[in-house]
Amino acid sequence: MISTKLGLQSLKRRKFNTLLGLAGVGMALTFSACVPSGVNKASGGTMPEEIRIGYQVVPNAELLAKASGLVEEKLPETKISWIKYNSGGDVNKAMAAGELDAGLAGSVPVSTGIATDLPYQVYFIHDLIGDNEALAVRTDSGIIRLADIKGKTIAVPFGSTTHFSLLSALENNGIDVSTVNIVDMSPDQTLAAWKSGEIDGSFIWHPTLGKMLDSDGIVLTSAKQLAEEGIITADLAVVNQEFASQYPEAMTQYVSALDEAVELYRADPQAAAQAVSGELGLDAEKSLAAMDELVWLNAEEQASPKYLGTADKPGALAKVLKESAEFMVTQGAIEVAPELEVYNDALYSNAVNSASEVAVK
Repeated sequence: MISTKLGLQSLKRRKFNTLLGLAGVGMALTFSACVPSGVNKASGGTMPEEIRIGYQVVPNAELLAKASGLVEEKLPETKISWIKYNSGGDVNKAMAAGELDAGLAGSVPVSTGIATDLPYQVYFIHDLIGDNEALAVRTDSGIIRLADIKGKTIAVPFGSTTHFSLLSALENNGIDVSTVNIVDMSPDQTLAAWKSGEIDGSFIWHPTLGKMLDSDGIVLTSAKQLAEEGIITADLAVVNQEFASQYPEAMTQYVSALDEAVELYRADPQAAAQAVSGELGLDAEKSLAAMDELVWLNAEEQASPKYLGTADKPGALAKVLKESAEFMVTQGAIEVAPELEVYNDALYSNAVNSASEVAVK
């Protein structure tokens, strides 16, 4: 599980609260703002007329399912509206405003979202983050090892898994965060700042990461290396609680599409890479390299105690989320981390269990 040393107090509370945009928004939201989309009468009221999915350009099963039309195949009577976001913080805001039924956010934004009462649950693990997220620095920056980062300008989307990873890496190496100029930038802003020489590096994900490495960049450390130290991060799928309750069969079908995408990647990685290359803006070879840097889990694996578990016995992911929230408390991002029971309740394992049973048959 995540091994985090409490500390890094120097990042100011007001900066995190403003940039994360979570606590105030989460506490102010009402369930009436999160009413699910209309019901498809043709399917006997069991399927929604529309599912609004907030996705990010991450080379995982959801992007492959989108590119391959698998979701539309599984839910032919439902309109699938794909809405692109740049960060988990943006997805949290959209979920709070009732603009999405489901979305992708990193484990850290999800942990803070649950802590601030966003009415959603985790229903799928899009990926366990490995080398797909890394701290890249310019070859001309004078940074050779992590200790050289002092006094340098490093970009990161605040409140993201990469922000968490960056702070954890500094903490584990005894580097005072106040000695590093950490700036909040989206992936698009990061790439532009990299090209103009405004930043020395960034802890970021693909495809931005790959483009930086192609432009005189080197990797200092990655989420995979940090995971070996016990600092685990993941990209998670969240769904509005009311939506999941009203449309359980739609959730099972959606997870079935994601499960099929995982199996497609495992069976024919080259075809899978070709399918997502347009989404990533990379050629098939580089797309596959980015996909291989993530850990893909199918529905059966996710239904195990190690991850989502079952409704009766929630999995260990709840503990990862709680420990992520506890870390963010030390940063002033949230006031308090809820008890483990709250995170247990935030795991919606019905869909992965149902989809895995169907896959076995």
